[in-house]
Formats: sequence, C-alpha cells, structure tokens
Amino acid sequence: MIKEVRLAELYPVMKEMLDSGGTANFNPHGTSMLPMLHDDGDRIVLKKPDGRLKKYDLPLYRRDNGAFVLHRVVRRPENGVYTMCGDNQWVLEKGVRHDQIIGVVVEFERKGKKISVDNGLYKLYTRVWVAIMPLRHLFIGGGRRVKSLIKKILRR
Repeated sequence: MIKEVRLAELYPVMKEMLDSGGTANFNPHGTSMLPMLHDDGDRIVLKKPDGRLKKYDLPLYRRDNGAFVLHRVVRRPENGVYTMCGDNQWVLEKGVRHDQIIGVVVEFERKGKKISVDNGLYKLYTRVWVAIMPLRHLFIGGGRRVKSLIKKILRR
C-alpha cells in the first residue's frame, strides 16, 4: 500500500535532516520540470546548499504563499535574489530570496538509475535547455497545438 504525503507534512522532518548536514529525498509531482523529472516514480535527493546557488542549480524553495516549488536557477543571482523557471515553462519567476531555499538537488533517480548533477550529460542538458528558454514556448506550446490539430482532424 502506498500512502501519499503532502510536502508540507514532511517539511519539518526534511528541514531537520538538511539542517543537520544530511540529505532528504522525495518523489516530485507536477509537470513543470518535464522533460527532466516525471511524476511517475522519479525521486530527487536534496542537500542544504553550500552558500549561494549558481545558475543551473535546481533548488526546492517555498514561496511566500507557502507553496513548495522545484525550479531551476536560470540567471546569475542579482542583488541576492534568484530568477527561476521550470524546464517545462518559459515564464520567469523573479525575486526568489535565498532565505526561501530549502535544499538543492544533488541527484535524481529514474527507473533505478541514479544520475548526479555532476554527470556530464546532465550538465550539457541544463546548459542547452536554459539556452533555448526563449524558444521553449514554440516547442511546448507548438507541440500542444499540433496535438490538438491532429485530434480535430481525426474526429472528422
């Protein structure tokens, strides 16, 4: 039997583990980090960041409204704040403060295979995916429009 637990319920334990120098892991949910992370069993491992985040880091942070978000740093930090964006998005979230950062992904697992953020292919993916961010809406939105068009044609 699998029991789903909301991240807000796990947060106190996760914070304690990270603050004591350990790691925390969980299965992320949602589509904002596709194609990298899927919510069908992928697992991420977090640790407390060593100082300020860098461009391409993937932190878990908490918005002022209490929502937990796992998005990538897409610009160099300016004035102590970060600009974030999900890999499956193109709208930037500016103004994320360092005090909102809970942890940073150091590894993720898919189908039993562990992938470190130090992996060369992962690093290549992050650089390319952030570089094409201004064009993502064409790929993501365009793909949705093509699928919708195909469905309409098949209904006729």
